[in-house]
Amino acid sequence: MYMCTHEQKYCPRCQKSFECKVGSILLCQCTTVILEQEERDYIARHYEDCLCTDCMSAMRAEYHHILFQEKIKRISEIL
Repeated sequence: MYMCTHEQKYCPRCQKSFECKVGSILLCQCTTVILEQEERDYIARHYEDCLCTDCMSAMRAEYHHILFQEKIKRISEIL
């Protein structure tokens, strides 16, 4: 029986080493960070490869911070 091998990768954002389990995606570290499609799109605009879980979470937070800042700006322009 053929066993899927896992790939050792380095996060392009922080350079931390992590194990990518693309052959066993349900066991991969990336499944622990739940992302909406807009958040995935935001990350994909900045990075072409997998990120570690810490950076995925940080990028999700960054995306929401940007959205919040845009809302604040629109509100301040109305006032």
